[in-house]
Amino acid sequence: MTAVLLVGTGAVGVCAARQLVDTPGLERLLIAGRDHARVQTITNALGERAEPAPFAPGDALPAGVTAVATALPPALDAAVAGSAVAAGVPVASVGDDEHAVTALLGLDAGARDAGIAVAIGCGLAPGLADVLARHAAGVLDRIDEVHVARSGVAGPTSRASLRRARRGRPAEWQDGVWHRERRGAAELVWFPDPVGARECEPVAAGTALLVAEFSGLRRATMRFDELPPASIAETLTRRRADDSWGAVRVEVWGWQGQVRAPVVYGVIERTAVAAGTVLAVTAARLAGALPTLPLRASHEHGAQGLGALLEPPPFLAELARRGVKAAVFEGVAVA
Repeated sequence: MTAVLLVGTGAVGVCAARQLVDTPGLERLLIAGRDHARVQTITNALGERAEPAPFAPGDALPAGVTAVATALPPALDAAVAGSAVAAGVPVASVGDDEHAVTALLGLDAGARDAGIAVAIGCGLAPGLADVLARHAAGVLDRIDEVHVARSGVAGPTSRASLRRARRGRPAEWQDGVWHRERRGAAELVWFPDPVGARECEPVAAGTALLVAEFSGLRRATMRFDELPPASIAETLTRRRADDSWGAVRVEVWGWQGQVRAPVVYGVIERTAVAAGTVLAVTAARLAGALPTLPLRASHEHGAQGLGALLEPPPFLAELARRGVKAAVFEGVAVA
């Protein structure tokens, strides 16, 4: 039996739950969250294959779970992933906070011993961006630069994570050395409409995954745009446009023969929808519900980002089937 335990009922968690329950190969979806009434409402809406689970971070996993998906704040996310590894159950984590990524990478030895995978940063960026970078790397003979820019947030937890990332010291990989300045220079990044041009600042979140996933990189950067402003109506109703349009731009530089060339991919979608779909497809694959999606040879076990774990074409095709489509960005790339 294939069964996923989904922990977290925010914007990303709810989108992931909808995708999981619509996956034909998944037999059970267990949903856990702090607000038990909300969990019950969600499971009632999703139908008979979804059920509430009396689970909290630190608890033992429910019986019969074949994969765990987490959409939680960083500290709780890492705690649930640790319980999954201890139980020998693979886990897909949406966590993209620098400290959460470090904690999840620390589960690598335990995951390898257990013969399972810990998929880190299963969201828009890191996450889908890493898979796009891996796909671009397959187009070129060899690569030496990867630059990712992201716009959009997907709920209060995502908003808080973005604030932390922009407050912290950025981490840029240059010529085999980490550079951590107090504040990096903002760069104007052009995303397709309706996102448009955004000032994006370098951050540390997700950069370490890029460096780990692509050996021999000369440069690697991750940039996030600023928080979207609240409108007057949102302020009056104490709401923020957290489920806004999101976008990711992935620029990979390398060589085709003797010619240096860029490949630029991107995605534009509602942020929660994109992140939730990536999390759901990854968790369903780890649970055994999507056996036709291959993992990369020799990368089936251990803690790693999606660019290292998944074969890009089938994964991107599954996302496209569910409405999250990547595209080649035309225009002039900036080194």
